[in-house]
Amino acid sequence: MKDPLPLPLDILVFDMDGVLIDVSESYRKTIAKTVQIYLETCLGFKKGSAPLITEEHISSFKMAGGFNNDWDLTSGLLLFLLSISSFPPLSRRKSFVSIEEVSQYLRSRSSGFCSTLTGQTLQDHLSRFAREVTSCGGGLKGIHCALSKNQKASWAGWVYHSGEIHTTNVVKRIFQEIYLGRTFVRHYSLRPLFYHGQGYHLREKLLIPRRILSALHKRVRIGIASGRPRVEAELALKRFQIDRYFDRIVTLDECAAEETRLFRITGKKVIRTKPHLYPLLRVIKEMGFLHPRSAYVGDVVDDMQAARNAGRKDPVVPIGFVFRSGKEKSLADSLRKAGAHFVIEQPDDLLRLVS
Repeated sequence: MKDPLPLPLDILVFDMDGVLIDVSESYRKTIAKTVQIYLETCLGFKKGSAPLITEEHISSFKMAGGFNNDWDLTSGLLLFLLSISSFPPLSRRKSFVSIEEVSQYLRSRSSGFCSTLTGQTLQDHLSRFAREVTSCGGGLKGIHCALSKNQKASWAGWVYHSGEIHTTNVVKRIFQEIYLGRTFVRHYSLRPLFYHGQGYHLREKLLIPRRILSALHKRVRIGIASGRPRVEAELALKRFQIDRYFDRIVTLDECAAEETRLFRITGKKVIRTKPHLYPLLRVIKEMGFLHPRSAYVGDVVDDMQAARNAGRKDPVVPIGFVFRSGKEKSLADSLRKAGAHFVIEQPDDLLRLVS
């Protein structure tokens, strides 16, 4: 990072994953493990000797935009993988009332197919497909658009990613069992069906040391706008003993509540998660400043877009964060293209940037 003049800020807001918390061994590995379990347990794919999904694959989808929600990203990866496998298209999902019924149906319906995928097969298709998803607007809608544009087919009937965790949302059920481990039972009051090991959330590490957060907290008001569910945000904040540094926190729970409120008023389904301005703007509003000078630190293009969207009301500086990924230059370029005013590579850079 070039040494800019210190930014005169009132509020500094952080994303959590990839910024405050290193999730390369937690959420990223949970995505990969969920894909593996879904393909092998629900659809009968042959077990591979090496992990199919890598950090690079996940980053490619993240940078395509629209994947702030890791459940959506996991579902998108499954749809993409099915499209390059020997599995036939299946456009419609049948209706069920329980996870067990869905799982039994998928195993039965897929029993006549025998498929396998390799990392090389995935890599050969991924870059082009990620660009297609971006051109289609990103996210799950971008996945469906890219598949229908190129293959004129749909594999949506194989991927159960909607509904509740105790009824039909198999993707979310597997994901939460893996990430939460023993906490899954306490939080959901459900027994695990797919995974019985230690929760991957215990693999997380703190990226921005407490000494830096403490120093920043003395200079500006600090908040969090994260796509995590609140229980998962609190798990990390309390585990690393950094919750006391943050004045306001907005999570997936608050966004979902706002979406429900608006649906009751308008009858229309709306999205209020990033890259929408709502979570970031809510953090800023709750700080109580009349016309604050704010900045948002994020690691993906959706974060930069959210900062740009929120900045339409009061100035919000988008700050990209790229930390020891091995692909700093390409990620930094993506963040700048998405609107980042600065891209930092070390936590100490924040102390030089924020006055």
